[in-house]
Amino acid sequence: MFDLTEVKYVKRIKVGSDNPARMCTPEEIDAATALLNRCLNDTPKGHILATEKSFAVLQMGEHQVVLQWIVYHVGFPRKPIWLDD
Repeated sequence: MFDLTEVKYVKRIKVGSDNPARMCTPEEIDAATALLNRCLNDTPKGHILATEKSFAVLQMGEHQVVLQWIVYHVGFPRKPIWLDD
């Protein structure tokens, strides 16, 4: 079991598109997923503290667009030196 008192740094990682004016490319989604995987596997090892799951249904002209994204809150005992904000 992970003890929350050990968490000193939290990284927020968004995967998906939340802005209809600027849709995320597949490369940006892959980069966010790779960062999440690195946060969970590299040293210091992070732990998922919470997730935010969101969606929005928009009407753009005569088309209906659904935006979906998920935000992961990854906690660390200290800020990793390889992590750039």
